[in-house]
Formats: sequence, C-alpha cells, structure tokens
Amino acid sequence: MRVFARMQKMAFSPLLCVFLDVVVLQTVAWAQLSPLLLPHPFLTLWGGALLRASLLLFLALLPGCPPWLRGPEAAKTMLVHSFLHPIYITLLWGCGQPTMELLRGWHSWQGILQGYGVTAVSLLLWQRYIPSLSSKPTKEPQKKNGASLQRLMGYMKPYIIQFSAVIFFVIISSLGEMAIPHYTGRMTDWIMNEDEPEAFSHAITVMSLITIMSAVCEFVCDLIYNITMSRIHTCIQGQVFKAVLKQEIAFFDTVHTGDIVSRITTDTNTMSESLSEKLSLLMWYFMRIVFLFVFMLRLSWKLSLFTALGLPVILVIPELSGKFYQSLSVKVQESLARANDVAMETFSSMKTVRSFANEEGETERYKKKLEETYSLNKTEAAAYAVSTWTNSLSSLALKVSILYYGGRLVTGKDVSSGDLVSFVLYELQFASAVEVLMSYYPHVKKAVGASEKIFEYLDREPQLPPEGSLAPKVLQGNLQMKNITFAYPKRPDTPVLKGFSLKLKPGEVTALVGPSGAGKSTCVSLLERFYQPQEGEILLDGQPLQSYQNQYLHDKIAVVSQEPVLFARSVRENIKYGREDATDEEMFRAAELANAHKFISDLSKGYDTDAGEKGSQVSGGQKQRIAIARALIRKPQILVLDDATSSLDTESEHLVHEALRKSSNGCAVLLIAHKMSTVEKANRIVFLKDGEVLEEGTHEELLAKGGSYAQLVHKQNTAFLRNTEGGSDSGGI
Repeated sequence: MRVFARMQKMAFSPLLCVFLDVVVLQTVAWAQLSPLLLPHPFLTLWGGALLRASLLLFLALLPGCPPWLRGPEAAKTMLVHSFLHPIYITLLWGCGQPTMELLRGWHSWQGILQGYGVTAVSLLLWQRYIPSLSSKPTKEPQKKNGASLQRLMGYMKPYIIQFSAVIFFVIISSLGEMAIPHYTGRMTDWIMNEDEPEAFSHAITVMSLITIMSAVCEFVCDLIYNITMSRIHTCIQGQVFKAVLKQEIAFFDTVHTGDIVSRITTDTNTMSESLSEKLSLLMWYFMRIVFLFVFMLRLSWKLSLFTALGLPVILVIPELSGKFYQSLSVKVQESLARANDVAMETFSSMKTVRSFANEEGETERYKKKLEETYSLNKTEAAAYAVSTWTNSLSSLALKVSILYYGGRLVTGKDVSSGDLVSFVLYELQFASAVEVLMSYYPHVKKAVGASEKIFEYLDREPQLPPEGSLAPKVLQGNLQMKNITFAYPKRPDTPVLKGFSLKLKPGEVTALVGPSGAGKSTCVSLLERFYQPQEGEILLDGQPLQSYQNQYLHDKIAVVSQEPVLFARSVRENIKYGREDATDEEMFRAAELANAHKFISDLSKGYDTDAGEKGSQVSGGQKQRIAIARALIRKPQILVLDDATSSLDTESEHLVHEALRKSSNGCAVLLIAHKMSTVEKANRIVFLKDGEVLEEGTHEELLAKGGSYAQLVHKQNTAFLRNTEGGSDSGGI
C-alpha cells in the first residue's frame, strides 16, 4: 500500500506532468513527418493540442488527484496551455502572415519553453483581470473595500476644473516632448541623403521652441496640481478629525489616543505625499506612454506590436509587488501607532514617570516598539529592492529584444534609417516611462494601504441613537431616572446600576453619596448621554433625554468633574469654552460665583494667562474653580458637581457652595461628594451602594434611621477625630 501511495503521489507530481506533456509533443512531431500527415500541418497542430488537453484532463479525473489539478481553475490552466499556441499560429495564418516555420517548430524545445512562458504570463493576466470561474455570485453584495484608489480620487471631483487644466497642460507638454525624437529621425535622413541643408538649422530652431513651450506647460501643470492636492489633503485630514469627534465615548475607551493621532497625522501625510508626488508622475508618464505608442505605430506597426507583446510580462510584476506593498504598509502603520501609544502615554504621565525614576524603563519600552517597526521596514526595503531589480531586468530584456528585431527590419528594408532612429528614441522613452510606472505604482498602492484605517474611521457609524429635535425655549429642569440598569460595553455581564431611580427638581440640591464603585460617576455619564442604559429611561421635563438636540442638551446640563481638564489655552478661552460669544461681564460673574475671580486677576496676565497643557500651570484647586466657572457661564438648568470641590480648602469650598446656592435659583443641582460636611445642607440625599438605592432623605432623617448613611458619617467623624488628636499629640511632642 505504501508503494502504491508513493507511485500515485509521483504520478501527480508537476515534473511528471511536464514530462508527459513533452512526450506528447515529441510524438506529434514524429507523426508530423509521416507521408500521410506531412501535407496537413494544421491537422497535427490542432490534433496535438487536443491530445495534450485530453491527457491533462484525464489526469485530473483520476482518483487521488491533488487539489492543484482539480476544479475550474485547473481546467482553465490546461486549456490555455494546450490551445494558446495553435490559436496564435492560426490567427497569423488567417492574417496572411508566413507561418510555415512556426508550424514545423512549435513542438521544438524552443517552442516548448516559449509556450510555458507565454502560458504563465497569460494565466497571470487572466487571474488579475478576468473573474474566477469558481466564484459564485452571492445574494448579498459584498461591501467594497474603503481603501481604494477610486475612492481617494473621488475627493478630486470638487476640483474638476483644476484637474482639467492639469490634464490639458500634461497633453501639451507630452506632445512637445515628442518633437525631439521626430526631428532627430528627420535629420538622420537629411544627413544621409545630403539634401535640404537648411532643414537641419530649421529643425534645431523648432525643437528649441517646442521644448521651451513644453517646459513652461510642465511648470504650470505642477503648480496647479500641487496646490490642489494640498487642498485635498487638508480636506481629508479635517474630515477624519471630524469623524473621530463624532464617535461615541465607548469608542475612545477601546482605541488608544496614539492610534487615533497616528491615523489623523501620519497616515494622512503618507497617503497625501504618495498621491501628490507619485500619482502625478503616474499620470504624467501614462500620458507620455499613450503619445509615444501612437507615434511608434505611425513609424512601424510591426515594431510597435512586438513592443506591445512584451508589455504583459513587465506589467504583471508591479501589480504583484503592489499587493505585497499594500499589506506591508498596513502593518508598518499599525506598528508606528503602537509606538506612538507608548510615547503619548509616557509624555502625558511625565510626573509619574519621574517620581518613580522609570525613564530608562519607558525608553526600553519605546525601543522595543521601534524595533518591531524597524523589522517591518527591513522587509519593506527588501521587497522594494526585489521589485526594482525585477522591473529593471524585465525592461532590459525587452529593450534588447526590440533592438534585435528592429535590426532585422532595417536589413529587410521595412523601415528607413531615420524612422528606425526615431523609433529607437521613442522606444527608449517608452521603456523609461514604463519603468517609472512600475516603480511608482507600488507607492500608490502603499498610499492605498495607508488609507485603510483613515476610511475605516470615516465609514464608522457612531453607535449613538438618532439625535433628537427638541429644543424648547423654556426648560424647567425636572429630571427623572427611572429603573435604570446599565453595564459598560467592556463588561456587559457586570451591571453597574441595577434598577436605579433618581429625581432632580429645580431649585433643589440633591446629593448622591456612597462608597467608591457604587455607580455615582456612571449616573453622570448617563446624564451626559455618553452611554445608553440597557433598561429604564431618563426623562427631562417628561420627555426622553435622547429626544433633545445634542447641543441644546449640553447647554442646559453642565458637569464639573473631580479631575477637570483644561486646555493649553488662556484662562479666558477655557472659561468661555463652547460659549465663545459670551461677554466679559458674564465671564467675570461666573468666575466670582466660582470664587476664582480674585486669584485669576492676580495671575501674571490675568485672564489671558496660559493655563498650560491639561491645566498644568495652575494648582488643583484653581483648576477646579476655573472648571466651575466654565460650567456656570452657560447658565445651566441642571448643574452636576462630581466631587468638584475635593481639591479646595474648607474655606474656599464653603464660599463656592454658598455662591452656588445663591445662584442656583430655579436650577437643579446634583452634588456628588465623599465629604459628609459637603452634603449636609442638601435638600435631599440619596445613598447608593452596588448600583442600588439603599436610603433616601434629608441629613437629619438619614441619621435618625441609623442605617448605611449614618454609619458612613460616623466613620468619617471618627477618622477626623483621630487625625485631629494625632495632630495635637504630634504638636505637643
């Protein structure tokens, strides 16, 4: 059995299939010399092709046939390989061309090698441009890949006038470049024939004028093109930034900031540079190829046809390398994004890094990420070198073949000497233009690969409910959360709120207290519509929260968090953030209510002082007061203070709360705090634990109950007394 399996495996080896194919061809060659078949060469030609195809199909039908010899794709390979040469010879015979030499030698070793080479190229082109026979149409149309050159070029539609002008100047300039080979050939004829002595100087003058005109057109073309592409780059970058800002908050929980920044900056720059430089060269040289081939056809259709036959070989190579480049580009960009994540995280937490003296550790982390990028860059460089080498080699082979065939045509008096010189010059420019296309096409593919993540962000639909339309002129501020159940997207099986209910009334201060992890900040996130509850509903003046316009809702609900974020702008711009139309009087009033006007006025430049990145130039307490002023300038109907005074001293905290009580007439206030002294004067206190409301009432009522709230107050008072006694003892010592 083992011997049989081994023989069966050998029977289906590619080398044995080639051997059987050669045996068939040699058998046909021997039969062709017989007196019976000698007068009928086409009979042996097509009979041999049919015999080759039958043998290969028979092997495919045998049991144990390997996968590479089965299926429609294998049948296509066999048919192309078997009938390509007979079809070609018959077509030449039908056009009146001499074919006797091909008929007698198609089964020679030279013919066999040529047949396998042409078959390989034909299959590559077929695979690339003709749909697969085995592919079945799907009922649902597949979603097109967003990263496509056609889509990138779609951004050029608004600038159709500019690109029309670019194409016009490209055509004029390309036609101008055709003058030198043309007049060079004419001068060759004039010199060899020794007639028209003035024609030489006339040709020089005409060539000079046309060359200058071509150079001017090229300059104007490049100027218009580069300016237009810069506009397109700015447009794409702005659209990506806008698309990212529209995503839901959960998107930013799962995607690193460095990754987003890398897509907006690095990827768009890579894509833009490749398109601006490489696409212009592709367009330029493509136009030159068209005009060059037209002029070559005018001189000699045989040489032009011979040149065209060699093009498929060198056109397949950049397509294959372009696909490899595209996949490599995606991996390189992802690697750079991971390195950017480390850098962004390190720089944003520089104080923590310095406090733990871990500069060397962060440097090593960054180096490891860069090593991954370097490894991919080496592969990319090697792929580029191989692609360039194969392109140059194939182009050189094409040049040598054309020169050899052209020499034979000159010997046969099919073309004149001047036409031959012109054709050779045209062909050299033609080959050079093809080399440029092969060289820069993978770069355009690289730009397409770099754009995949960009279009991923542009196409991503925010996981948000449809924006509402309500924007009433008068909003009372009655807010109700009814039976809310919520779990974060990252932890869908761990509910944070369980049947939670809460009411906020205008003119009242409602305090939400409880241990850490109870779900207090989650309530704030739901009020800001960052997330949607899985069960229950949130009503504002009796209407669902999602029925209000987003801008209107955030104007009416202002939130100040425990760690507010200030931007690297002036204090004035931070307070007026989102309300740039507010007057200075409104800004001063909000700052006074937040107990911030005095310290802001004492700064070096007052309200024009730069707050620093994330408010690093002001203290924690000052940052909180600026954030409170930023919320109050909106004159909200609902004010949420999420432990917003935790960094203030007792006196400043008291002043801020007193000011808020005076200014909150008609405004519903939700106060979240850990200090019981902060919530004692609230109109209503809600005690939350493990996502459920345990107690609700005033400070006195909850103390009288002696429940969880009373225990929490007792623990804080006990801890405060211990700290006070410890401080007194230490002072005595």
